[in-house]
Amino acid sequence: MTKPDLPKAEDIQLFPPAMPPRPPSFGAGIRTWFLTGVVIAGPLAVTGWLVWWFIDTVDHWVKPLVPPTLWPDTYLPVRVPGTGVVLAFVGLTLLGFFAANLAGRTLIRIGEMILDRMPVVRGIYKGVKQVFETVFSQSGTSFRRVGMVQFPTRGMWSIVLISAPPAEAIVDALPDTGELVSVFMPCAPNPTTGFWFYLPASEIVEVPLTPDEAFKLVMSAGVIQPRGQQKLAEIAEAARRDKSFASAGK
Repeated sequence: MTKPDLPKAEDIQLFPPAMPPRPPSFGAGIRTWFLTGVVIAGPLAVTGWLVWWFIDTVDHWVKPLVPPTLWPDTYLPVRVPGTGVVLAFVGLTLLGFFAANLAGRTLIRIGEMILDRMPVVRGIYKGVKQVFETVFSQSGTSFRRVGMVQFPTRGMWSIVLISAPPAEAIVDALPDTGELVSVFMPCAPNPTTGFWFYLPASEIVEVPLTPDEAFKLVMSAGVIQPRGQQKLAEIAEAARRDKSFASAGK
């Protein structure tokens, strides 16, 4: 009786052959194309809407202040958007040039003396003026540096914008904890709201981010990362170097 031929080891397949990949269905292609169109058109639409809203708002603010003879709409059958932006830019530039002269500084000083005699207007004007001078100062460092603090509890890090040191009267009223710095912590996804507080400078870890990158990081809730993984590695390394936080919390 003859023995049956046994299969050789190299002929035995432990796993079935891989099936060829199925081509994507027509519905999946439609979904992919639609999402691609949204990704391309969405930022363009939002940017265009914001630019149009800004131009239209400035035009409505400036138009009542300018004689109708200076508006192109008076001589053209269609409305020309952006004229108010141009006129506002020219007007503010001329105002700054005029204020740089001796006569302009004298008139501004007289106007501020008049406002200083008004009880309610005086406080509003001085406060707003100080904010504008601090934010738009070319030599100042307020809100131009970004840091991280442990908030709301230790071990949890939040992005903050580093502002100015407190006034001497505030320093004298607070306990001696070293150098104090005021910071603003924007909230996500609306960075125009947030928390402002004083804390010791030793508890702030300054990170190599610009304010624009910090705002994008907060507004996107961490989706838009700052200039790639290298920047994130630098932030993580800066946080790891600060060993005093972990030891203080124990």
